Amino acid sequence: MLPSPHQLWQAPTEAVLSGEGPRQLPGAWRLMLLGDGSPTRHLRLLTGEPVAVDLIAMEPEASLPAEAPAEVAELQAPLLRRQVWLTCGGLPLAWAESWWNQAEADLHLQDRNLPIWKSLTQGRSELFREVDGLALVQADWLEHTFGHRGPFWSRHYRFFRGGTALTVIREVFSPQLETWLGPTLRQELQQSS
Repeated sequence: MLPSPHQLWQAPTEAVLSGEGPRQLPGAWRLMLLGDGSPTRHLRLLTGEPVAVDLIAMEPEASLPAEAPAEVAELQAPLLRRQVWLTCGGLPLAWAESWWNQAEADLHLQDRNLPIWKSLTQGRSELFREVDGLALVQADWLEHTFGHRGPFWSRHYRFFRGGTALTVIREVFSPQLETWLGPTLRQELQQSS
């Protein structure tokens, strides 16, 4: 299990929930980071390549790491934590970690190599996604795998079904996405905060 990345900057929660986000964030990045669409589908549409899910680890979570989103505390124990790389054409474009109640994970993640969105929407059941946080994060292992210097854009959100939170997911995106979405001001934003 990789350690959760260190958070350098965080957008105010109210701005994230309202979809405001930082004004300096270009439109395409606002859609990617603050939109409630499927990031795996977005990666597929941007690159024209299928998204591969490379499972890093899926283990019981005895105690929450300090860097875990606050919303994880709302999930019912015992918890399970899952980490994956999302790649397109062999290029790592995102890293993700998610926290689950053990029983919910057993029910919804039967094929551990499927993107979570596909696992949860089999049978066309309704889901609600709420983006709760936007941040800039840093980790040496992210720099190594992405092949870019940080900081990196990160967001976290919850999936709800019937008003109950199923999971909390954090995603960290590679700067390689600037190839399709245009440049962002991640270094400048971090320095101005």
